[in-house]
Amino acid sequence: MPERHATVLCSQGLHARPAAALARAASGTGHRITIRRTDGSPVSAGSTLMLMSLGLREGEKVVLASEDDTAGPALDQLAALLATELDGQ
Repeated sequence: MPERHATVLCSQGLHARPAAALARAASGTGHRITIRRTDGSPVSAGSTLMLMSLGLREGEKVVLASEDDTAGPALDQLAALLATELDGQ
């Protein structure tokens, strides 16, 4: 199961607009991708509501994962997206 560790860099955290941008990107990968805090339970990265339910703030560490062994590049893309402001997406 491939995983990527990332840091949320959105200055206002993962509120509605950046969560929607991340969910669109995750849904567009064709893989079932989850996201979780390093010490938390995973939720679907393709769901804006589930992403918002995490209440992620700037600087928090997360883990992106997929059970699909070919999802590595998609996880890299999403980790890179989390390392941007995302609010203008």
